[in-house]
Amino acid sequence: MAEMTGMDPTRAILGTFAQAFIDGEWQTNINHLEANVEIDKRELNLVGHGWVQFKIGAKRGTGTISGYKVSSKMIQRDFSKFDIISKLDDPEAYGFERIRLMRCMPDRIQLANWTAGEEVGEETPFTFEDYELLDPIEI
Repeated sequence: MAEMTGMDPTRAILGTFAQAFIDGEWQTNINHLEANVEIDKRELNLVGHGWVQFKIGAKRGTGTISGYKVSSKMIQRDFSKFDIISKLDDPEAYGFERIRLMRCMPDRIQLANWTAGEEVGEETPFTFEDYELLDPIEI
């Protein structure tokens, strides 16, 4: 009987060792980064096809960066564009991954959001205009 091998659980990547850099500056206060790309799929109804065909349209990048508020930098940055580099670097993984999100622009700037006796968090949703996979994780 053949032995089944599965995924080595030590290779699962934990976000514990992730880092976020805005315009090259490490953001040690960040504890969450999410970025997604969606495409505008165009439906085409063509003669001779019994199925709807699809053409790739424009791409749209959206994301959210959040963490603890430690400075007023996001307010001072206002709605100017910036780059984010996301780095996943779990020491037990097969390697590390870096992705650059280009020309990020905040959708909303949080001016105040606090409660007495609690840590102050800061969340900034944003859009981006391109991305580059700088360092892929390869098995």
